[in-house]
Amino acid sequence: MSILKRLPFFSLGLLLITYTTTGWVISTTYTTWYVWLLTAIAILFLIGGITTSLTRVADYSFILFKSNLKSFGLTVLAAFLFFLMTAKFRLFLDTLLIVAAVVLARIDFQAAGFSKEQAFWLLSIFSLAGFALGVLIRKFI
Repeated sequence: MSILKRLPFFSLGLLLITYTTTGWVISTTYTTWYVWLLTAIAILFLIGGITTSLTRVADYSFILFKSNLKSFGLTVLAAFLFFLMTAKFRLFLDTLLIVAAVVLARIDFQAAGFSKEQAFWLLSIFSLAGFALGVLIRKFI
């Protein structure tokens, strides 16, 4: 079966629209080149984190809870993230929308029989292309 027939176009369309609006919103403010680079790296880390297997995540979670200091630090970080979630609710909702679109596309790739590496690369390409498309649309309009 051809790879084009297996692609989840609806999920990829939602992913593309989500990242296009994100690129549009970020491009409305004055940003330097390193903010764009950090945003692209954050997109890749998000996709990489979602496409990794749960056994690898479980291995890393045991490292976090081995000592009391690490557990305390994780608790403080979680409390800070909860504070940010309530203080900047609009930013939280935008981030939640991005994560939901990536998770939906990842589930559709898994249901279509793509490997984790294929899903990572296709999600990365569509996410970064959508982000760049939003920036370019904002720049030329």
